[in-house]
Amino acid sequence: MTTYYDELETRSQDARETAQLAALNAQLAKTGKDPVQDLAALAGLPVLRKSDLSARQKAQPPFGGLPVSNLAHVFQSPGPIYEPGGVTHDWWRMGRFLNACGIGPGDIVQNCFGYHLTPAGHIFESGARAVGAAVLPAGTGQTELQVRAAVDVGVTAWAGTPDYLKVILEKADEMGESLKITRAGVGGGALFPSLRQYYADRGITCLQCYATADLGNIAYESPAMEGMILDEHVIVEIVTPGTGDPVAAGEVGEVVVTTLNPDYPLIRFATGDLSAILPGTSPCGRTNTRIKGWMGRADQTTKIKGMFVRPEQVAQLVARHVEIARARVIASRDGEMDVMTVRIETEAHDPARFEASVADVLKLKGRVELVPPGGLPRDGLVIEDARKYD
Repeated sequence: MTTYYDELETRSQDARETAQLAALNAQLAKTGKDPVQDLAALAGLPVLRKSDLSARQKAQPPFGGLPVSNLAHVFQSPGPIYEPGGVTHDWWRMGRFLNACGIGPGDIVQNCFGYHLTPAGHIFESGARAVGAAVLPAGTGQTELQVRAAVDVGVTAWAGTPDYLKVILEKADEMGESLKITRAGVGGGALFPSLRQYYADRGITCLQCYATADLGNIAYESPAMEGMILDEHVIVEIVTPGTGDPVAAGEVGEVVVTTLNPDYPLIRFATGDLSAILPGTSPCGRTNTRIKGWMGRADQTTKIKGMFVRPEQVAQLVARHVEIARARVIASRDGEMDVMTVRIETEAHDPARFEASVADVLKLKGRVELVPPGGLPRDGLVIEDARKYD
């Protein structure tokens, strides 16, 4: 039997759109914009991109002049971009997703999202509180200690990036320990079918959400696992990349989100992600629109190990060393783990001389491979995603 988070999940689309229009006009009023007559009128408003937000924040720190209220935390994401955080009930709307995962009172969630600077750890902890679950705030790293804590406190559920749970499980096997985890909610990267099956074979139901630091939860899987259901407090448009023009129903385009969080109104915020609207509604009974899930990036910005790597960061790496002519970041997989390889076009012969800069500028450790001058393709790519998503 399906247990819904609230009655909003099963309301009619007419009731949903009426409520969203009222909330949207309240958001527009906060940002000094005129009200609209219907949700379709959103397409006439300008799109706000991360680069625009970053520029606004530099001019008016820390939030670019946006009307932020009930501020409890300030977070920093690569760019840098600063995001506010609140502590009111389910501020990032993650409880809806964790409820769909079957997580609730009596559960202890091992939260392996980071708590430092970036908001992911707080986002999932807020969701756990919303559904009445306790949290082991584990963060990342110290895998052996994580296993020990999971065993000692009786962890029953897990949250983190898709591939890190496998690391925890394998460490538990190595230590001869048996974990009680039966449900997992993941985000921050693609959940590949083979990895989902690996968890299922170990008795763990693993569902994924689509969330960002700026917007909180955007969409989430239900046990039906047919697409991702939009959250009740966002308005999602699929537009032609680089524009604000909606695509035809079912076509792939860029995800543009308007959040109805009254504490931080973001109007038509472009995520840079690609997706498409699915027809119909979910077999689970939730009536909101579904998207196909993450289908790549509208630009070359790529998420690796849960962190975005952007073209401007690659440019910074090149500028840091006069002996680097060009650089190319390649995202690939080694088993179920993300791997970042940085190919550097240079006359130098020692990859080690660039490793510290790679970690500092790209915020991730990766393999460094040197190629001779002329050795990188002249195809305009500085970030290549070589992973397979089907």
